[in-house]
Parts: sequence; C-alpha cells; structure tokens
Amino acid sequence: MKKKKVICIGEALVDRIRNKSNQGFTNFLGGAPANVACALRKLKIDSTFIGSLGSDDYGKNFISQFNKLGVNLDFLQLDNASSTRVVNVDRDKFGDRFFSGFEESPHSCFADEVLSKKLIEKEIFNLEKSFLETKYLVTGTILLSSPKSAETIFFLLEQAKKFEVKIVIDLNWREVFWDHASLSSEISKVARFDLIKKFLNHAHVLKLAKEEATLFFEDENPLPISQQLSNRPDVIITDGKNPVSWYFNGLKGITETPTSQKIVDTTGAGDAFLAGLISKLISSGYPSNKLEIEDCIKFASVCGLLTCLGEGAIEQQPYYEKVNKFLGSLIS
Repeated sequence: MKKKKVICIGEALVDRIRNKSNQGFTNFLGGAPANVACALRKLKIDSTFIGSLGSDDYGKNFISQFNKLGVNLDFLQLDNASSTRVVNVDRDKFGDRFFSGFEESPHSCFADEVLSKKLIEKEIFNLEKSFLETKYLVTGTILLSSPKSAETIFFLLEQAKKFEVKIVIDLNWREVFWDHASLSSEISKVARFDLIKKFLNHAHVLKLAKEEATLFFEDENPLPISQQLSNRPDVIITDGKNPVSWYFNGLKGITETPTSQKIVDTTGAGDAFLAGLISKLISSGYPSNKLEIEDCIKFASVCGLLTCLGEGAIEQQPYYEKVNKFLGSLIS
C-alpha cells in the first residue's frame, strides 16, 4: 500500500486581525496545523486534523470549514470546559503585524491546551489503521506549552514511528503562547528552549524561519542545524520574500522565491509553503537531485505567495490548479 495521507496535529484558533483603519477587527480561522491540513486538501492531498476545540461557535465554524474542504476529523476533540482560542493580531505604524495576546476566556484554559491522550487511546485501533495509510505527520511546538497537550503529542509521535510515518516539524516559535499558558507560564525561557530543542530531535523534516534558526541554533545554515539533531533531518529555512535555504537528501542549496507587489497579508504563508512542499513530496516522490528539490521549493513558494494576496490564511490558500497556472506563467 502506497502511503499518501498526512496527519496534522496541534492548534486550531481564531486570528482576530486589526483592520488597517484600526477601527475594528476581522476574525479569520487559523492555527498552523489547521492551516496546513486545509491547504493540503486544496492541493489534492488527503489530510486529517487532530486537535481540541471548544464546544462554542468558533469550534462549530472550524468543523464547518474542515468539512467543506474534506479534512478528516475522526480524532477531533470537543471540550465543554474550555474555549477555542482567539488570538489578537495588531498592526504597528508600518502596518506590520504582531501578536498582542488573547481574548479573555470564561474558562480557565483554552481548548488547544487540553488535547487528551486518554481520548486518543480510546481510538487507538482507528488511529493505527489511519497510520497505515499516512506518509507524514505534521506538527509544531505551540502545544508543548501545555503539559497535557505535550504528553499527547509525544504519545502520537511514538505511535507514528511504529508505522514508519515521517515526522515534519515547523518550529513556529510563538513566545506569547508560553507567557500566557495557564499551565506553564512560569517555565523559564531556557527551559522552554530546552524542551523545544529536545522535541526537534523527532523531526525527519524541519522547517524554520530564519529568525528561528538564529534564535534556537545560532546559525542560518541548514546543514549544521541538521547535524545538531539526532535524526539528521532535512532542513528548510524560509525568510519571507528572500531565497529559501535548504539541506535535503544530503544536498544543500538556495532557491529564489517568486515575488509580487500585491502582498496584502502574510498570515499563514509559511503554512501554505509547508503544505505545498509536502504535497510535492507525496505526488512527485522524495527529490533525489538539486533540480527536483528546487522544483519542490518553487511549488511550495508559490503556495505561500498566493496566500499573501488576500486577507486570512485558509481563505486565501490556493488550489492545485491555480499554483500550476502561476508556475506556468513564470516559465512563459
């Protein structure tokens, strides 16, 4: 059986983005693993989302969005004692965005902090069946800020390894999640970094933003970063509109990315990039030379770029046909 499915584990949350006029805000469904799961479906790859949502209107909106795109929700958890997280995203005087905290919740914690290992264990037979068809498991590091959710992620990683599922980690460092965590806000920055670095040892493929590479590894070169981790993962370092650095299948290189003057909102661009990369790894096979690697990176970069041409992450993610049409226009 050829494995072609992807499981995405982590947070699904609402990005409450301040309007340009600063007179109000707009809510967009987001959260990196949820974004990747949705983007993969638009690229014709079967995806499953494993996470915890509140039994609230935001949770219902997510379920509707997932169902619309055909994301598998067999292992989705709904929690009555917590809320779907709403992230406040503000703009500075230059129009750039930054996380400014979270909307207050009537509950003591957010739903993504209580992803339950016990509930997963009850579905272990179905999970194992799913892993038989799964090529990649995708996750980030935000859920490590909650001991309960962290325990669940580590459990899922161990289960995935039994079925030789490749682990893809997008570091996605968001300090505000740790500072406001109901269960671990007292953990020191050093302890946070140590926990994350240890977690990255599970990766077969690691995606980093350039600033994350510098912050966690004091290096911007993918090869020495790979050499610091026990699995010697393939490493991809993105830097906005700048070229992508990579170490892939024993090869290293730098690939230029397409640009546009029409950038509206960069929210979710990295998630669309990752989904694009994974979709190519599944549809075209693992690249064995520089030309094939560059082909994967270019496809992924176009997915990221097209997501920036409108507001919100999931809404703007491109479908497979649109990506290929854009790539065709670059060649002609």
